[in-house]
Amino acid sequence: MFNSSTKYFQISILLFLVLIISCKNEIDKKNKFLYWSSNNSYEIKFARYAVNKWNEQNPDKPQIKFQPVPEGQSSEEVILAAVVGKTTPDIYSNMWQGDVEGYAQAGALIPFDTLNGFTKFIYERCDSSVIEEIRSQDGHIYQIPWKINPIMMIYNKNIISDLGLNKPPHTYDEYLKAAALFKKDTNDDGYVDQWFGYSEVIVTWWQRFFDFYPLYLAASGGAPLIKDNKAAFNNEYAIKVFTFLQKLYSNQYFARERLSARQDVFLSGVIATRFTGPWEIVHAEKYKPEGFEYDFSSIPVPDDFKGPIYTYGDPKNIVIFNTCKDPQAAWEFIKFMITKENDLKLLELTSQLPRRKNLYNDSLFAGYFNANPKMKTFAKQSKYVKGTDSSPVLKEVFDLISQEYEASVIYGVKTPEQAINDAAHAVNLLFLK
Repeated sequence: MFNSSTKYFQISILLFLVLIISCKNEIDKKNKFLYWSSNNSYEIKFARYAVNKWNEQNPDKPQIKFQPVPEGQSSEEVILAAVVGKTTPDIYSNMWQGDVEGYAQAGALIPFDTLNGFTKFIYERCDSSVIEEIRSQDGHIYQIPWKINPIMMIYNKNIISDLGLNKPPHTYDEYLKAAALFKKDTNDDGYVDQWFGYSEVIVTWWQRFFDFYPLYLAASGGAPLIKDNKAAFNNEYAIKVFTFLQKLYSNQYFARERLSARQDVFLSGVIATRFTGPWEIVHAEKYKPEGFEYDFSSIPVPDDFKGPIYTYGDPKNIVIFNTCKDPQAAWEFIKFMITKENDLKLLELTSQLPRRKNLYNDSLFAGYFNANPKMKTFAKQSKYVKGTDSSPVLKEVFDLISQEYEASVIYGVKTPEQAINDAAHAVNLLFLK
């Protein structure tokens, strides 16, 4: 009787453990992966769409738990803290391309090229030049190009017409001449209060994505800032950009004062142009005054420039962190999230361009671009965009350039040649540490 009871008890315990393990496995399967997106409301909407669609269509595969990146001073700081504390999500889709090399060298990311099916997929999605751009210094690929917001020049069509111009300025000389015509002191108090353009007068490193860097890429045909772990920007292109921008400030064609606290200075006609991205369309359509007309054109280039005009693409990419227990399965979800059909959904929900080749000519996207004609300009430009170079100290590089930008471009205390040379020298010292 005792042996029979003991055996019955042991079987009961075994069945109970099997049930517990089964339940745990089911829970693990349903919450296998944690995916963080940006906290932009439009991207949150897309992420929820993609995650819900995956979970519904793939009940027998690992399920995705979604949340926006936690709030913080910046998403980059939140991710850095998560990496240090080993609390990273499995998947993150808002990685600034310039941060990837540092995390890759720290061993915090999974190399995609070690996962089955990745190489074939990436060459179908991206041009070889894009693939080489995202390749890390060790030869591996730790990021998937996902979306871009090319920086272009928005311009007030009414002002351009009133200045007697039949098209927006294309070259430095055309831009400077138009700026001279538009500059005004409307109050006759000796102070200019209308400027042809504006860029934030702050030293913050990322502000150079909206002035120096797109102009440098345009002037140089997409040349790098860093190559072989040393400065590659001590050249005629960077000097021409600094010289052009310095003239804009010294002639009061750009404002040295901070205008960001005012009502929108572009929509109110205080400025005629700005270097910005496609996100401006939604804002302008919502707040533009009656009769206001605007459009976009390429970034101005040197007068003797020939060839395609590149710009900064402001890319955000997808990564898998090394805390992920099953990178191959995580890759299957990512591959689903960035199919052509879901890239179209991304366009429709966020007005951000997927970074894939032949975007403008692909018939799948034609309906969207026909319904959103201003986005066509960005789609055409998407073939000629650059991200950032592969370097673990890229923020420091932009910070050093930004300091010299302030000294030379805004305040004119250094010549462009001296400022670029000093910036390159300081950058080279970074690689000696």
